Amino acid sequence: MATIINMPRLSDTMEEGVVAKWLKSVGDKIEEGDILAEIETDKATMEFESFHEGTLLHIGIQEGETSPVDVLLAIIGEEGEDISAIINGSSEPTKIEATEEKVEIISETSASNDVVAIPAGVQVITMPRLSDTMTDGTVATWLKKVGDAVEEGDMLAEIETDKATMEFECFYEGTILYIGVQEGETAPVDSLLTIIGPAGTDVSAIVANGGGVSTSDEKPADSTSEKKEEKTVAKTEAPKSSNTTTNNNGGRIFASPLAKKIASDKGINLSDVNGSGENGRIIKKDVENYTPAAKIEVAPATSAAAAAGVESSEEVKNSQMRKAIAKSLGNSKFSAPDFSLNIEVDMDNAMASRKTINAIPETKVSFNDLVVKACAMALKKHPQVNTSWTDTNTIYHSHIHVGVAVAVDDGLLVPVIKHTDQLSLTQIGAGVRDLAGKARNKKLAPVDMQGSTFTVSNLGMFGIENFNSIINQPNSAILSVGAIVQKPVVKDGQIVVGNTMKLTLTCDHRTVDGAVGAQFLQTLKTFIENPVTMLA
Repeated sequence: MATIINMPRLSDTMEEGVVAKWLKSVGDKIEEGDILAEIETDKATMEFESFHEGTLLHIGIQEGETSPVDVLLAIIGEEGEDISAIINGSSEPTKIEATEEKVEIISETSASNDVVAIPAGVQVITMPRLSDTMTDGTVATWLKKVGDAVEEGDMLAEIETDKATMEFECFYEGTILYIGVQEGETAPVDSLLTIIGPAGTDVSAIVANGGGVSTSDEKPADSTSEKKEEKTVAKTEAPKSSNTTTNNNGGRIFASPLAKKIASDKGINLSDVNGSGENGRIIKKDVENYTPAAKIEVAPATSAAAAAGVESSEEVKNSQMRKAIAKSLGNSKFSAPDFSLNIEVDMDNAMASRKTINAIPETKVSFNDLVVKACAMALKKHPQVNTSWTDTNTIYHSHIHVGVAVAVDDGLLVPVIKHTDQLSLTQIGAGVRDLAGKARNKKLAPVDMQGSTFTVSNLGMFGIENFNSIINQPNSAILSVGAIVQKPVVKDGQIVVGNTMKLTLTCDHRTVDGAVGAQFLQTLKTFIENPVTMLA
């Protein structure tokens, strides 16, 4: 029973991959969770794990070779199994149109199961991966209903990801035959979302199989001695809170070896952990981030003479954005050895310069725009701050992309101003206003939030004078901007009324040392106190 492993899509923008290194050879025994190879994508070099057990029978892409997504990568099966027919038939990559996302072709044989043939013209649509960090999505609104005719380009639904609510476009023509995830429900990526096809087509068999290509009624564990691996997707049935994996259904728990070891060391029962890996598989970060569910207890009233106040608690489901913020900032805070540096700048010249600039018709520049521009100019003079840390290398970015933290109703987003050092103050101001508006309306695209090399967070408009921010990894530093305060200052030996602003630079000590951070702040101070120097 050979299993075909194709070149996986390891990021939402990945079109092809390079096999950097094979960690297994033909003839090696493979266990579920073993690392097969290191694959270089358009964003990073990532380890590729096996979800199957058997013997590595064939390698289709050699080390150093580049291949499109969904082309034959390897074949795993029983030792000595004849796979010549599969290899000979793999010279022409098969185009699979059942989903928009990655599809693994799994050859399965079982005397007790039948293959479900997808009727002609029927397309199975799964929950799409709309951002590189998205693991599940919530259907905010369906724009079409069962029975509606749809054409290519029609908007099917609005889907809430971990970063924004985005419209999901249809790439097929036909009639909506089935909706698998109702409004308000959450489902993992690749779960059955909807089925499109000719009106009146019977798709009950596909629905019963959860959108997969083969039926699989649950059998007792001892019903067969032959291990059967099936690529299925979990269909959400419970209302509004069904984003859990299949770990608690009494069946087999899928977890990587490292996750199993960490769970064993910490005394964690894997059946209580929700997996965020492919097919609900439990990986390292799931165990490290696991927290036992807290029980909420409300004390009963003791007597009629007790205080009249009522104690109550309410559980509110975490949004996708809230989960993403918790995961990202938690990883940053507990992995990066950070330190903070503070400085106070004189804002009198900056205020005068801003007033002059804004006197120009149809021109509007904020103090935050001045700070963003100054940061970009300072980063050019201090490239050590414009870096990212990896376990093996420090990445020096030649480009400068400044992220600007924006508060929204559900949390925090960081849209990115690309090539900030090459933009004028008015261009930066227009860009920040446009992206901030998109952020508050949940219309930011993933590309608008990717690629920052430095971040600015400003709470001055709330009257906050100084604060420390958590580094927005993989950045090496983040600048916290406080309010402009009018107070007595000493100038030329005289006490006068001045305007000052406090800045706090939080740095990752793995890439930025204290002296480097201090020099960066000194340069930044010069630019802000004398805006004309940014034109030099």
